[in-house]
Amino acid sequence: MKEAELQLFLGILIIHPASEGGFYWKEGISAASMSLIKPGGSHHEEYKEILKTIADFAHSVKAKDGKLSPMIFRPFHEFDGDWFWWGRTHTSREDFIAVWQFTVSYLRDTLGVHNFIYAFSPDNKFNSEAEYLERYPGDEFVDMLGMDDYGDFGRNGKYDLDAGLRKLKIFSDLAIKKKKLAAFTETGLESIPNEKWWTEVLLKTLKSQNLQLAYVLVWRNDVTSPTHYYAPFPGQVSEKDFIKFYDDPFTLFEKDLKNIYSKKFKI
Repeated sequence: MKEAELQLFLGILIIHPASEGGFYWKEGISAASMSLIKPGGSHHEEYKEILKTIADFAHSVKAKDGKLSPMIFRPFHEFDGDWFWWGRTHTSREDFIAVWQFTVSYLRDTLGVHNFIYAFSPDNKFNSEAEYLERYPGDEFVDMLGMDDYGDFGRNGKYDLDAGLRKLKIFSDLAIKKKKLAAFTETGLESIPNEKWWTEVLLKTLKSQNLQLAYVLVWRNDVTSPTHYYAPFPGQVSEKDFIKFYDDPFTLFEKDLKNIYSKKFKI
C-alpha cells in the first residue's frame, strides 16, 4: 500500500435506527432525529451497536506493516440543511452536540478507535464565525473544520464566488486559531458544463485570501447515470481545463506526496 493511500475518507451516512426513511429526511416517514439516539434516548443502545460496527471497520484497516491507517471520519455532515434526519430543523442544538460528543467519546474512549480524524462540516448556510460554530461540539471532539458548498460554485447555473470564498476564509482562519486542520470537504459542478470550471472557478478561489486547506473533494461519478458526475473523463468539455488544474504548481495530487508520514510539520 502506497503512503498516499494510507489516509482514507470515511463519510458515514448513518441509517436512523428508529426510522424507515433511511438517511434522507422523508416527511411523514422519518423519525425525530437525534433525540432518540442520544444518551437516555429510546434507541441509544441500537445506536451504540452501529458505532461498534464502525469501530470494527476502523480497527480492520491497516497498512502492510500492520499499522492502522488514519481515516477522516465525517459524521452528520451538512447538518445546517434539512435533507438528512440529523438536519438543523429536525433536531435541537443541544441534542446535536450531545450525540456528537457521545459518538466521539464512545468510539475513542470505550471502543479504542484512535485512527479517526474527526471532521466538522456544515453545508454553506453560514455567514459568520458565530454561525459556523452554532453547533460546534468543542475542540476536544473535532480535528478538522470543513464545509460542503455546491450552491456558491455553479449549482443550477448560479455562481456567488465571493460568498463561497468568504465562507472558506471563515473556517480556514478559525482552524488556524484553533490549531485544527481545514478542508473543502465537498464541492463540484454536476456534469461540469463550464469548460473552465477547474481553473476559473475552483482554482481561482482556492488561490485567494491565503486559504489554508488540506484538501478539496469533488463528489462522485455515478456509473449508472449519464449526467451525475463531478470529475471529468476523456472527451468531457472540461477535460483540458482539468489538466491545467492538475499541472498548476498550486495543486498537489498523489504523485506529489512524498514521504508525508515521515516529515515533521510545525502547527
